[in-house]
Amino acid sequence: MPRALMVQGTGSNVGKSVIVAGLCRVAANRGLTVRPFKPQNMSNNAAVTDDGGEIGRAQALQALACRVPMSVHMNPVLLKPESDTGCQVVVQGQVRGPLQARDFGGAKADLMPAVLESFAHVCDGADLVLVEGAGSPAEINLREGDIANMGFAVAANVPVLLLGDIDRGGVIAQIVGTQAVLEAEDLEMIRGFLINKFRGDPRLFDEGYDGIENRTGWPGFGVIPWFNDIGMLPAEDAVDLEQNAGDGAFHIACPMLSRIANFDDLDPLLAEPSVRLTMVPPGRALPGDADLVILPGTKSTLGDLAFFRAQGWDVDLKAHVRRGGHVLGICGGYQMLGVRLHDPDGLDGQAASVDGLGLLDVETVMSPSKFLTRARATHAASGVAFDGYEIHIGVTQGADTERPFAKICGVPDGAVSADGLVSGTYLHGLFSDDAFRAAWLNARGIAASGTQYGADVDRVLDDLAAHLEAHVKIDELFAAAGEV
Repeated sequence: MPRALMVQGTGSNVGKSVIVAGLCRVAANRGLTVRPFKPQNMSNNAAVTDDGGEIGRAQALQALACRVPMSVHMNPVLLKPESDTGCQVVVQGQVRGPLQARDFGGAKADLMPAVLESFAHVCDGADLVLVEGAGSPAEINLREGDIANMGFAVAANVPVLLLGDIDRGGVIAQIVGTQAVLEAEDLEMIRGFLINKFRGDPRLFDEGYDGIENRTGWPGFGVIPWFNDIGMLPAEDAVDLEQNAGDGAFHIACPMLSRIANFDDLDPLLAEPSVRLTMVPPGRALPGDADLVILPGTKSTLGDLAFFRAQGWDVDLKAHVRRGGHVLGICGGYQMLGVRLHDPDGLDGQAASVDGLGLLDVETVMSPSKFLTRARATHAASGVAFDGYEIHIGVTQGADTERPFAKICGVPDGAVSADGLVSGTYLHGLFSDDAFRAAWLNARGIAASGTQYGADVDRVLDDLAAHLEAHVKIDELFAAAGEV
């Protein structure tokens, strides 16, 4: 039987995803067959798996850290927010349907069998399974029927490591307070704690560290200093997006849509010294000096089209094109660039047909079927082959598709305007391909750096593993994992 350990946080965004990824690489480097697992995730940043489904981007990174193929069973329940009160529910990689937040509590019990089934799949053949929680177990209002934290840990008999974030302040209260609100059954699962994101001399926290151990009776497994290269790893949450990054001459602007999705498409561009990226927040105009505006993916195309217009970005974008600026729409961003969007079944909210931004002569009809595929494509303009993936609903047709952005096994993808200024594609992950990224930048008069993006991410994972080996009691931590 494999051993398993679950990392739960004292709150959201305390670094669970990154620490689990680092521990996965530590275990892999030690020769263990290790796999990641997250029972329930909430994110619009998803990856298409080798077995034809979708999982959260963090679990894709963790699979890479483990050096194993991605599987839908690594994240059996994925919630993709479509509005402030509703989300799309993906179970074992496939869409089950929409759900309102108020109804999720009652639905959790029905999802636990799928979670435990997937956990058994992940455990099969593994030496160690590292599990990531969601949010915090201290949210006791969500404990009944829980599948994300202690509910899963108890059901699967997986011991828990509690992770606290000292950078946000109050980490002593975070950990001691978590112990104060948990029931006895849940407290029995906790084996100790870790302190994350420490800046400065860790000896300054010795008294606080001892205080946590004395007050909780839990052993500490270490204090992890701030990891400087964290920004080179793909982020899962939009809250982690920096508004400005890079200082290169080629200026890319990207509006921060309310349901922005798969924004890690931009990460490889940030590795290029020639690129400067501005993430434009709501209420701020698109910068007039941008060379390129990228409209990213979105989980709610019609909703974010209305959001885009409410910021006045539609006016800014048309002015950008009149000045000779370029535009690239990816997935939902591509759909928004068209003349018209039709949603006869209300898949994106209420049934409606609305005008698009009118920069591409195409129309999109939303369809119930979701396209989930990994693809080898050929860029029409450069002839360069590259790897990407599709994850969308909707079929797009129109005159501009006669000038496709790319071809996938001979089938056209995307569209390009007659003047060549506006392009759209359904392909995500295109800039992760080093050859395509170099050709795309060179066509714009920008010398590519020769950066190997995938190799750089892998190197950072090794550096993160070494960072954890230096500051965490790894042997004791892995010893705390229990057999399942």
